[in-house]
Amino acid sequence: MTLHPLALDDRPLVNDYLRRFPPQTSELTFTNLYAWRRTRPILIDIFRESLIIFAETKTGRVLLGKPVGPVSLADVLCQYQAEISGAERFPRADLDESQLPSGARVVEDRDNADYVYRREALATLAGRNFTKKRNHIHQCLAAYSCTYERITSELVPQCLAMQDRWCTERDCMAEPGLCGEYQAIEETLLHFQEFGLIGGAIRIDGTIEAFTIGEALNASTAVCHFEKAMSRFQGLGQLINQWFAEKSLADFSHINREQDLGIPGLRQSKESYFPDHLVEKVRIILPGADGQGPT
Repeated sequence: MTLHPLALDDRPLVNDYLRRFPPQTSELTFTNLYAWRRTRPILIDIFRESLIIFAETKTGRVLLGKPVGPVSLADVLCQYQAEISGAERFPRADLDESQLPSGARVVEDRDNADYVYRREALATLAGRNFTKKRNHIHQCLAAYSCTYERITSELVPQCLAMQDRWCTERDCMAEPGLCGEYQAIEETLLHFQEFGLIGGAIRIDGTIEAFTIGEALNASTAVCHFEKAMSRFQGLGQLINQWFAEKSLADFSHINREQDLGIPGLRQSKESYFPDHLVEKVRIILPGADGQGPT
């Protein structure tokens, strides 16, 4: 195999590696890599029986996450050092700094740390920590007739229509970040059945007003890629979060709800659910690189 941009035809290969070498970081699913490829172009290669994933950023090409397979980081950096400026989203727990070349720097990347929760905690919201969450949910259920449905291919067009309404409210096309997210959600929904994803939606008065999409990250952990709720329904965001954990993710002990990207409101929201732990990540800056982060 030669280095090439990630394509839909690569899914069986990528999934085979991820099955044999289960990831802990939310970036390493084919869904994530493929859906975000327009705003974060992805290339892949096979080196020493391992899948190597690269991202194109504003400052050049970087290794994305850890190599998927038995190859050492030292060998990967030696092989590709002339082509990359370093690595992004590398799990701190898997980093052996003795494998880095002299002069390389390691920078903590708190904004991209993954929040991992106990599924039971999100499904039950038991205890004093979640009193406000339960109150919001009770208010939502008292005010609206909410029903939960698992997303199927037949439901995808209605979820896409809701996403259009959500974006119209926020003028997504004028905001690069929301525009990129819109494209990623669209890609994910259009390939929902093909990618074997897990999804849930809430219908109010016959219309889909909230949906969420996830999948297995590894044997014990599901990853939640997207969660959207129309803002005029108070408590609906909390309800879709709880019902998805309760009704669709019972086969998992933990749920990875991805990063906060350094956005204050998003960080506050994720911390308010009291994560079990964070998957900490770092940036590796190779000698001579300018040290700037990814897009």
